[in-house]
Amino acid sequence: MSKLVTIYGGSGFVGRYIARRMAKEGWRVRVAVRRPNEALFVKPHGSVGQVEPILCNIRDDSSVAQAMSGADAVVNCVGILNQVGKNKFDAVQHEGAERIARLAAAAGIETMVHLSAIGADAEADSDYARTKALGEEGVLAHMPNALILRPSVIFGPEDDFFNRFADQARFGPILPIAGADTKFQPVYVDDVAQAAVKGILGEAAGTYELGGPEVKSLRGLLQDMLTSIHRRRLIVNLPFFAAGLVAFGFDLLQTITLGLFTNSIVTRDQLKSLRNDNVVAADAKTLADLGIQETPMNSVLDSYLWRFRPSGQYDAIKNSAKNLS
Repeated sequence: MSKLVTIYGGSGFVGRYIARRMAKEGWRVRVAVRRPNEALFVKPHGSVGQVEPILCNIRDDSSVAQAMSGADAVVNCVGILNQVGKNKFDAVQHEGAERIARLAAAAGIETMVHLSAIGADAEADSDYARTKALGEEGVLAHMPNALILRPSVIFGPEDDFFNRFADQARFGPILPIAGADTKFQPVYVDDVAQAAVKGILGEAAGTYELGGPEVKSLRGLLQDMLTSIHRRRLIVNLPFFAAGLVAFGFDLLQTITLGLFTNSIVTRDQLKSLRNDNVVAADAKTLADLGIQETPMNSVLDSYLWRFRPSGQYDAIKNSAKNLS
């Protein structure tokens, strides 16, 4: 019988790419998610019955243990950018990650891959960065041979970075942001998936920081995005104080509506992270150490941002028609 991997959060942005690659490796893939009925799209990643979404609550021991029953490896891709309801940073990124590692070790599973983030720091002001670091510590306490992946901002067709800003750029001549000079090193989602596969197959362990070939400021990245969607916008850098007031308002709105409104624009915690560069450290192990070629942004962005152009898929045709005499 083929081997089995359980991917917690396997229907998410990164998880689905790992699931697809593991199916191609011939493994059975169990996708552990909160709403399996909304994850049915992962089933065609493999042959009939090879990829299966199942119900799992990462905050519950029995649920997590049941999801990994019979597995040869586990992958944790669960992470949040905003705290909503019971899904707090500590509950998900710290306690949830440690729970998976603890139960995997108890079940005799020897292989684990954990998706963290560049900037993970137990002393960080940001709760996101702090709990990412505590999650790493919890994983390594129970699974010392785990592969820890720390990507910079991840881009790809389903990303919540370029897609979100491109959507905002459709409205009005100004694109307001905070932290315009903060540097990032965007990494392609399938490169991250390839790195995870190395760990699942037992070809890599330890901590790796993942970034692409370009290091650019947030302003530079958005300029590349605007070029891709054929729009001209004035990028306005808000002072952190002013951005903090905006974030406070949206956070407050989320609180008083009991989560009916979700702050997907900017939170106060995200602003704390934006004060620090998000690039691969000079002494870190990287994609190159895993034998993976970094994918440049300009080879991918146009393939999914075209829908934000003024005329969508017809934009190039209309521009060409203007040159006809």
